Parts: sequence; C-alpha cells; structure tokens
Amino acid sequence: MIRVGVSTASVWPRTATSAFELAATLGYDGVEVMVWADPISQDPAALRRRSRQYGVPVLAVHAPCLLITQRVWSPLPEQRLRRSVEAAADLGAPTVVIHPPFRWQRRYADGFADLVAELEESSGIAIAVENMFPVRRFGREVSAFVPSIDPTDVGYRNYTLDLSHTATAGMDARSLRDRMGTALRHLHLADGTGLPRDEHLVPGRGTQPCAEICESLATDFDGQVVVEITTRRARTAPERVKDLAEALLFARLHLGQ
Repeated sequence: MIRVGVSTASVWPRTATSAFELAATLGYDGVEVMVWADPISQDPAALRRRSRQYGVPVLAVHAPCLLITQRVWSPLPEQRLRRSVEAAADLGAPTVVIHPPFRWQRRYADGFADLVAELEESSGIAIAVENMFPVRRFGREVSAFVPSIDPTDVGYRNYTLDLSHTATAGMDARSLRDRMGTALRHLHLADGTGLPRDEHLVPGRGTQPCAEICESLATDFDGQVVVEITTRRARTAPERVKDLAEALLFARLHLGQ
C-alpha cells in the first residue's frame, strides 16, 4: 500500500513536533521533514525522538533549498544536499526532495546532476528533483532555476511532482506526470487555482487533476505521497485538523485505500 505522509510545512508556523503529533492522531503513515528555520527540523536526533515518541516514521527529508534557508546547515548548497542525504540515512527515510539549482548558483548548477547521481549511488537514497514555477514580473515570466522549472528537461533517476507548483506555473500536470514516468518517486499532494503564487490548497479545492494523478499511481507506484498544504491561515487548531483530515481522506480515496 502506498504510504501517505504529511509535510511538516503543512503545520507551519507550528513546529515539526506538531506534524508528528497530528500524523499520529489522524492516521497518516509518516511525515516529510521540511528542513528550515524550525530548530527541530535541523536536528536528526530530535527528529528520531519525535518519531519514536509518536510511532510515526520519517518518509522523506526536504533539503533546505528555499530562499529563506540558504544558510541552514551550510552556506554551500552542495553541503546542504549532502547533509540532507545523511539525515535521511540517519532517520531511515528513503527519499530526499531537492529543488533544481538557482541561476546564481553557477558552480553548484554545473555539477548538480553528477552530485545527485553520486549521492544516490553511494547512499541508496532516492534524490527526487522537484518541478518548480516561474516568477511573474511586469507581465513577464522569469525562471529562477537552471536549466528550467521542469526537471525532466535534464533527466534524473527520481522526481518529485508538486501539484501546487504545476498550477502556479500553468503546466499540464498530466503531461509532466507522463514525462516523469516510472522515475516519479514522490508526490506533493496539494492544489492550486493558477494564481501567480504557490497556493498549496487542500486537494480538490483548486483546478489541478489531483484525483486523476493519485489514481494513476494506484497500480505501479512504489514511492510516497505527501500532503503539502498550507494551514497558516487556520484560525483555530480544529480548523487546521479539519484541513489535514480532509486531505488525507482525499488521498486514501483516490489511491484506492
């Protein structure tokens, strides 16, 4: 059965501890740890303790590759990726999620594909490169990523498909899923309406083919599905729980579980 996890980003601004607690309460199969400003997310020992305390495994580690995490663990992106793989190995997580390099990270970008292949070979951990979205300024779209927002333009052994990002980018999620093929290792399950911002809505509340994509995984997918929604506007704790429960129910239904 495909394991369905929840990203620690889905409980922000609460800490990773809340994600483990809610995963256990709601019946998620695990968590994806977004490594960012939350000190717990940066500490594999603390994460192991939470995993044991709540009986919830870590399914994936999301490397610190956001603009706001450019100095977490190291100012060098190569070292941040290496640390992410080490953390995943320490936590027993089979997957690391990584964004393509930013355009200004020229040295990192030049060696990125080789670094990913080297780390996968030496660790046995899937490094799943994620599709991104452009920035819209003055009526123009500008990509911050090399060579593009679509990782299939390069070709990697493993991919992450993010359905909020396809909405923001105006990409055809079905076509991207087809291009990823059997190399699709990880799904960020969320939704979007096509606005020029990364919405991360509860699946089913936007325009993306979330149900169809989940149904396409039901037979031969051996990766993880992770709910990555935003609940930061939740006015109460029960409202946050409701959104996370609805997203889990959506995943289970359309994965045939």
